[in-house]
Amino acid sequence: MKPSPYRWIILTLLMLVTFVVSIQWLTHAAVVRPAEVFYKGQVDPASFLNIDFLALSYMLIFLAMSLPASYIIDTYGIKTGLTIGSLMVAVFSITKALFATSFNGVVISQIGLAIAQPFILNAVTAVTVRWFPFSERGLAAGMAVLAQYLGIIVAMLVTPLIVGSHPELENYGTGFEKMLWIYGILSLVSSLALILLIKEHPEDFEFPIQDVPQGFGKGVLDILYNRDMQITMILFFVGLGIFNAVSSMTDRISEMAGVKDSDGLIGGIMLIGGIIGALILPILSDKFRKRKLFLVICLIGMVPGVFGLSFAGDLRLNPENTYSILLVSSFVLGFFVMSAGPIAFQYAAEVSHPAPEAASQGILLWIGQLSGMLFVAGMSIDNNAHLVSFMSAFAILSVFALVSVFFLRESPMMIAETIPLSK
Repeated sequence: MKPSPYRWIILTLLMLVTFVVSIQWLTHAAVVRPAEVFYKGQVDPASFLNIDFLALSYMLIFLAMSLPASYIIDTYGIKTGLTIGSLMVAVFSITKALFATSFNGVVISQIGLAIAQPFILNAVTAVTVRWFPFSERGLAAGMAVLAQYLGIIVAMLVTPLIVGSHPELENYGTGFEKMLWIYGILSLVSSLALILLIKEHPEDFEFPIQDVPQGFGKGVLDILYNRDMQITMILFFVGLGIFNAVSSMTDRISEMAGVKDSDGLIGGIMLIGGIIGALILPILSDKFRKRKLFLVICLIGMVPGVFGLSFAGDLRLNPENTYSILLVSSFVLGFFVMSAGPIAFQYAAEVSHPAPEAASQGILLWIGQLSGMLFVAGMSIDNNAHLVSFMSAFAILSVFALVSVFFLRESPMMIAETIPLSK
């Protein structure tokens, strides 16, 4: 079957909505301290329902909605699932802007956006299977995940430019309404484009008999009992959990390092590294037909990045070097951890085949959101009293993940694809 040229439009639509969903996740994460000034009197920084809760809510809601969203995608199709998610993004991104001055209004809108998120993120591998040939699936998954990283980097680096984030200036703690309207309109346009143009699959598409997906329930059970999937879940628990925690707490980590301005640069540099990695490693994984090898490379690279973020204060030769160490470590962590995501999604879909693709991806994201939620909650309680301890624990967990990845077996589809080359 010849690939349809329309696959690139489908991928672009998915990337656009993924991009805006990621922006909406972290609209306040890089400007927590200015937000506390803007919402003064509406929020208690020491309570659970504080500014950090806006990022945490995405992870919390994902735990409840990931499997239902995957079920809808696998049962009723990617068009139905993506339309539901996009419609919610369109509505709640606008209400978030409308009620920008009300913290409660922003929280309610953020919860709506959090419900929409799994309908978008869990559809990636289902889209690649229906629209892309086997040789392009790593690339397609990498581009979809790349859009997520681009959204996060905008939230990290652009938001502080719109919002008054320098405490010595008069506009400190202002600009939130303008910021939410800019992101809201962008979200509305992207979502409507997907709703109008999305298609289920190419006109001549049909699963080969051997590739017809299992029923959702049986597929989930097979995934949970699959040895390689169990190890992959461990990798996502650590890697995605650390990524979610660092992304959500970037302003707090900057504060820990003694950085006065809420510039979002630590999170932004991590995303830049992730973007570069996502453009390189998934493509190489397709080219060399290796999944495990590149996952091992990613975990090897992750360890020094985590250690640098965790122990920058102990590694510095003088206090002025702390921030530089954090930035370099953040880039390294982003390059390797964030490029591992699309490779691991494709690996999971291949080793758990014929389980539904949205189910395998949904479970992995669920695991990462669970750990991320636990990490962020633990780091933020008691006014961030345990932030340093959690960062140290991340270093230990990264070594554990590195050991675990060596126990993976290569994807059987990669082995099958390699056989003709040796003849």
